Amino acid sequence: MKKNSNILIVDDERFYINVLVDLLKDKYKLYIAKSGEQALTRIKSNQPDLILLDIMMPDMDGYQTCIKIKKNPLWTSIPIIFLTGKTDQEAEAKAFDFGAVDFICKPITPATVKARIKTHLSLLKTRKALEKQNQFLEQKVRERTHEIELTQEAAIYSLSLLAEARDQETGEHIQRTQQFVKLLAQKLQTHPKYQSFLDDKTIEILFKSAPLHDIGKIAVPDHILKKPGKLTAEETLEMQKHTIYGGDAISKAEKLSGSSSFLTFAREIAYAHQEKWDGSGYPKGLKGNQIPISARLMALADVYDALVNKRVYKPAFSHKDAVDYINQQKGLHFDPDMVNAFIEIESEFKAITQHFNAVLPD
Repeated sequence: MKKNSNILIVDDERFYINVLVDLLKDKYKLYIAKSGEQALTRIKSNQPDLILLDIMMPDMDGYQTCIKIKKNPLWTSIPIIFLTGKTDQEAEAKAFDFGAVDFICKPITPATVKARIKTHLSLLKTRKALEKQNQFLEQKVRERTHEIELTQEAAIYSLSLLAEARDQETGEHIQRTQQFVKLLAQKLQTHPKYQSFLDDKTIEILFKSAPLHDIGKIAVPDHILKKPGKLTAEETLEMQKHTIYGGDAISKAEKLSGSSSFLTFAREIAYAHQEKWDGSGYPKGLKGNQIPISARLMALADVYDALVNKRVYKPAFSHKDAVDYINQQKGLHFDPDMVNAFIEIESEFKAITQHFNAVLPD
């Protein structure tokens, strides 16, 4: 007969060891320990499926042995059945408190011992099967979630490209500003003003939502969006509405699908990335901390990228000139703390720009 389960018998009395071995040897693979310390050694070398444990043993009794077994995270799921000459209710309650699954009094009844062992091994097998099934299902959920995230990111990127294409910009603008937002947010993680907000999860969501900052440009007429010269006052007002168009569109998506951190940040960025720290921005003229952190990050990232890249209405700035401009706008256009952080990592902004093949002028 194939012996599928391993049982460790822990008892200091040879008589009971012999009784249990004779009773169980035909069906189970047995290991013997005559003390608590020896039991721990046996478990380390060959972890059993079930333990039969005596209480009254010298040096380390069964209770102490049980406690040590259950403290080890690798052993905590091993079912322990106490086999003992102690018959009082207090001893039984104590055994269960320490993690035992069963309590059998000596002298033992062979049928009882066999039945209890069979029951607990069956329960163990069922539990392991459920754990394996749960792990399988969790893996499937992770795979499906990842697939959904990739689909979401692809859709976001496609929509963003559509908006940028109408503005004669490129996909690299989206990728660069994403990286700038993430880089600046990570720099601010240790800042007392931002550390409670900018955790790793929030930064990842900001990174994913950043490409939608100019999605509202889809609704701006071509003759304004692509005009090479200076816009009239009327045209400027229409251009500025891209923040409202984009924010409104995302707001409607929130109402349809339910609010989420991703849509919240995307909406904040779309609405408010053209707001200025001193209140002179648009569309609402928000000032200082009224402007969402997400939009403040995007504002600096977007302006830096616009400065160092050629547009139909202007030549490209050098990196140094762009840094100088942003520094000059501290407390005016930009959050002063964010400008300070930017100055510390401006060389990394330059490296990102060069990585995405933007040509920086001298």
